[in-house]
This record gives sequence, C-alpha cells and structure tokens, in this order.
Amino acid sequence: MKADFYETLSVSRNADEKELKSAFRKLAMRYHPDKNPGDDEAERKFKEINEAYETLRDPQKRAAYDRFGHAAFENAGMGGRGFGQQGFGAGGFADIFEDIFGDMMGAGGRRRSGGRDRGADLRYNMEITLEEAFTGKTAQIHVPTSVTCEECSGSGAKPGTSPVQCSMCHGAGRVRAAQGFFSIERTCPQCQGRGQTIQDPCPKCSGQGRITEERSLSVNIPAGIEDGTRIRLAGEGEAGLRGGPSGDLYIFLSVKPHEFFQRDGADLYCKVPISMTTAALGGAFEVATLDGTQTRVKVPEGTQNGRQFRLRGKGMPVLRQPQIGDLYIQVAVETPQSLTRRQRELLEEFEKLSSNENSPQSAGFFTRMKDFFESFGE
Repeated sequence: MKADFYETLSVSRNADEKELKSAFRKLAMRYHPDKNPGDDEAERKFKEINEAYETLRDPQKRAAYDRFGHAAFENAGMGGRGFGQQGFGAGGFADIFEDIFGDMMGAGGRRRSGGRDRGADLRYNMEITLEEAFTGKTAQIHVPTSVTCEECSGSGAKPGTSPVQCSMCHGAGRVRAAQGFFSIERTCPQCQGRGQTIQDPCPKCSGQGRITEERSLSVNIPAGIEDGTRIRLAGEGEAGLRGGPSGDLYIFLSVKPHEFFQRDGADLYCKVPISMTTAALGGAFEVATLDGTQTRVKVPEGTQNGRQFRLRGKGMPVLRQPQIGDLYIQVAVETPQSLTRRQRELLEEFEKLSSNENSPQSAGFFTRMKDFFESFGE
C-alpha cells in the first residue's frame, strides 16, 4: 500500500507551495542516488518523494488526490491512465529538478514567475588613467537601458486594469498534451509561459511594462583597481518584462597606457636615460611619482646600463589593502652623439689612458672569447 503523499514529504495537508518545495528539496538532496550509490532503499525513497511532490505541486492533481487519494491516479480501463498521471517521463521528473534545483546549479531553468521575467544584464566599457587607478574616483556614466514603465508600474496593463489569468494554462505557464503513453509538457503558447495575459495594454509601453531611456549612474572606482577588473552593479541592468526583477550592470575597466610608467600588479617600472658622464662619475636625478611628489635618485660612480633602483612605497596601492607597491627605476646609459672636435679629442685621450680596470666587463669578455677561439687550434 502506498504511503500518504503528505506523510512522504513530512508536511501538513494545508502546506502551501513554498513549504512543499522546501520539504522536497531537503529530502531529494538527502536521498539522491549520487549521494547514496548502491543503496536500493534510498533509490526507492527518492522515487517516492518525487512522485509525491510531482502530484502535490500541481493544483489540479492535488485537488484530485485530496478527494480520491491514490485511486485518482490508478489505471482506468484498457491501459488508460488516471487523472493527470504522467510518471517520470518527459515533463515529469526532469521538470521537477529543473524547477527546484535549477537556481542552485546555475542552469537558470524555466521561469515560473507569473510574467515577471528577469531583465537582461548589461555591459559598459570604461577607460581610466593610471593616475585615476592610483587615487580612485567616482565616475558618472550614462547608460541607455530599459526601465520600469511608471504609468503602469511595470504591469504592462493600462492604468486601472490588471493582467488576467491565462485561460489556456490557468496560470501555470505550461500546458500538457498526452502522446500515447507519455504526457508532454511545454510552454503555454497563449501567454508564453507567463501565466497571465493582458487584455488592455498600457499605451506608453505597449504592454511590455518597460520603456527605453538613458540613465545616469554613479560608479565608485576604488584605489588600486587593475586593468580588466569587472565591477557589478546589482539591479542596474535592464528592467524585467512586466514588473520582473532587473538584470545587473557590469562595468569592464581598462587602464590607459602611461607615458612613463609600466605596471605589474602593485609595482611600477620606469626607464630613465642618464648621460655617460653621470654613469661614470656618479650623480643624481629626480623622478616624479604618482602620489604627486618628486623623489631624488642617487647614481653611484660606475653605474652600468640597465641597473635598477628600488623606491619603496612609491608604487600602486593594493586594492582594499593597506599595502603599497614599489617603484623600480631602470637607468639607460646614453652614448654621446654629434661630438665636437674637442669632445672627440678628449674621448680619444681618455681611451689611451684607459686600462682594463676601467672597463672590467668588456676586457674580461674579450679575454674569454680569445681563449675560446685559441682552443680550436690546439
């Protein structure tokens, strides 16, 4: 003898749709075959709670069950099917899981919102400077989008009227058709799954419940934001159809290339050209930083091309953290050009007076190269 459907789901006979759904979800997750591999009892229980929920979630089936019990779904006559029975074929078992667990698994599933379809998400591309990424900013943007029609308050119906229940699906948004031994469920063609129809549409939005206009929004760009970051503004996308919830607005940020600085995470890099004499004799130069100050960099005597100097705490702030990155200065020693006759004479004199100690790297390199070639003649 079959157990009472209400007892199977552990709910009272006057439980509403929300209580039924909650009870089914808990039991289905508990007895799901994936969580109980090889457990025949769990599989049997799983089928029972699905059958119970599939019956009680449908107002017509529930009314028949409350009146006749299990007899309402027993086979009638020559292989006939009882009232509304469809088992776990198309539109049954799969539909239940799409309806109950679709939002948990990210699948979206069907929308049974009584015409309240969620609005589309929007994308807005924003370009900012490296200075703005350093300090952060509040930006005003203008986004063309769909907003709720104020005249009908998003219902789509002419003021003073209301949407009415669909006469074909009776508000379910789905209709069933028997095909042989199966019962196929599909979206109601009359209301497109909304469960309601509008007999007298709003003249301003033509029954859509939303209109298109440009909105002005304030966007907070935090300090330390990186190139490619996406900012989500919940509920600032398109308005839903006929009063449905709005979608989200996604701000995609890109940072313009900077004239002097290259960024790597929280660190900045800057290449600074210095003269040959500064590199040889030593000296100093000042470099501007993004915090609006100037920092003096000392160049020691004999500095080689490509040497880096680290300026702590002069890089980029770390997003929502108290840390600040560093600034790395790389020097590029510039060879003199367009020499005067006197300058050339002085350099030639310097060359004659030079020794291997003045240029140890080049002297060592060519000594090793000479030894390398001489090894071939041995």
